[in-house]
Amino acid sequence: MRFGGGVKGRVFLVGAGPGDAELLTLKAVRVIRSATVLLVDDLVSDEVLAYANANARVVYVGKRGGCASTPQAFIEKLMASQALAGETVVRLKGGDPFIFGRGGEEVEHLRSHGIEVDVVNGITSGLAAVTSMGVPLTHRTHAHGVIFVTGHATPHKDGVDWSQLAQTAHQSRLTLVIYMGFKACAHIQVGLLNGLPKDTPVLIVQNASLPTQRQKSSQLDQLVDTINKKELQSPCIIVVGDVLKGLATLSSQPPVACENTHLTAT
Repeated sequence: MRFGGGVKGRVFLVGAGPGDAELLTLKAVRVIRSATVLLVDDLVSDEVLAYANANARVVYVGKRGGCASTPQAFIEKLMASQALAGETVVRLKGGDPFIFGRGGEEVEHLRSHGIEVDVVNGITSGLAAVTSMGVPLTHRTHAHGVIFVTGHATPHKDGVDWSQLAQTAHQSRLTLVIYMGFKACAHIQVGLLNGLPKDTPVLIVQNASLPTQRQKSSQLDQLVDTINKKELQSPCIIVVGDVLKGLATLSSQPPVACENTHLTAT
């Protein structure tokens, strides 16, 4: 997808996916190889960066909840300045640029400077998390739709109305996929219990798609206790809904096996 008109250089917002380099699209690999400057998120794996040109300049602009982060304004200014200097800039983001990746803000900023922008989609971690367990997000019997929602409220603004969202999900049989909900999990649990049964299945997946992936199934009224007892950490995805039925014994089972030879870049 292309937005705006070019001046000198060019910017690509590229989804690096959840971490497993084999989940990159062919287009993402081609664009990463073409970059002269890469601005890299904290959660992008070394295996993904192996596709970069050896002569490219790599700038780490980590953004991660609970940690010191590179200011968004600085990242946007750096992208624009490098593109206007004639560089081919790749903003390499975990997951997908347009799903809680602030890609929309970056496109607006670059377009305001007349800079050509292309967006290359990546597999979002909310999808990879459930797929690794052999579970769908939608199901004709259990889930008629899916809602992707952030658990991280914008500073000085009200966050999600979890009670209202829970009622909607229950009435319409929707799966909830919660990003960045680790820090606010207690607040989220209380709100969701106002509209969903306490035994609603829950799945928590840490480091989806990576060799370090950990996961645990539970039910809604035990969400916080499960995270604490199993010492799960951020980044994690929280999935809530009846589509998870049958995963009660998940903790004793390995993730679904996928053919995965972890090719290295040449």
